[in-house]
Amino acid sequence: MEKEKEIHSCVDCGTQNCKYKDRTYPDFCLTTNLKEEDRQWALERYDEGNNRQVMIASAEVEYEGYCQWTRVQEIMEFARKINAHRIGIANCIGLINEARIFARILQANGFEAYSVICKVAGQPKTSMGIPAECESIGAAMCNPILQARLLNEAKTDLNVVIGLCVGHDSLFYKYAEAYTTTLVTKDRVTGNNPAAALYTANSYYWKKFFKGNEKK
Repeated sequence: MEKEKEIHSCVDCGTQNCKYKDRTYPDFCLTTNLKEEDRQWALERYDEGNNRQVMIASAEVEYEGYCQWTRVQEIMEFARKINAHRIGIANCIGLINEARIFARILQANGFEAYSVICKVAGQPKTSMGIPAECESIGAAMCNPILQARLLNEAKTDLNVVIGLCVGHDSLFYKYAEAYTTTLVTKDRVTGNNPAAALYTANSYYWKKFFKGNEKK
C-alpha cells in the first residue's frame, strides 16, 4: 500500500520568513502557496463590524506593553482602546477566587465587572446524557452555553474567560456575542500553567507524551 504523503504546515518551518523577510521560505510554506482568494477573504473580514478597531487596538497593546504589562493589564488597556466598559467574566467555580480578584481590579480601574460561574443553574450532568460516573467529581454540569447567553443578555462589551474546562471553553466562545479573550487557562496538574507540560515534554513528561516513540 502506498504511503500517504505527509502534509507539512507552519510547525514544520524553521525560518519563519513570513515575519523576518530576509530568509528562505520552505517549499511547503503556507504564505507562498496561499491562494489569493483566501488572502483577500481574510482582509475583507477586517472591515466587518469592529474587527479593524480590534486589530489596531491589539497591535497597540502588544507594542506599548511589550514585556512590561501582565495579561491583566493588557486586557484593561485593550478594553479601553475598544471602549469596552462592562466586562463579562466566564469563570470556573474552581477559580472563583481568581475571578473575584480580577473583578475587584477591574472595578478599581473604572470598569464594570459581571461574572457568570460555570455551574449556573445547577443542571445535573445525567440530565444531559453525561455518564453517571462523571458525577463523582460533582453532580452539577458546567453550562458554558448558558454562561454565554447570560453574558449576552447583560450586554457585555468584552468577555474574559477564567479557567473554563477544555471543550466547555469551546462552546462558550461559539455562543458568546461579545469579543472574548482568555485570562486563565485551566490545568489542574500544573497550577494552571499548561505550557509547563510543553516545556518539559522532552524531559519529565516525555514518557507520558511519547510512550512507544523515539524521543524527539
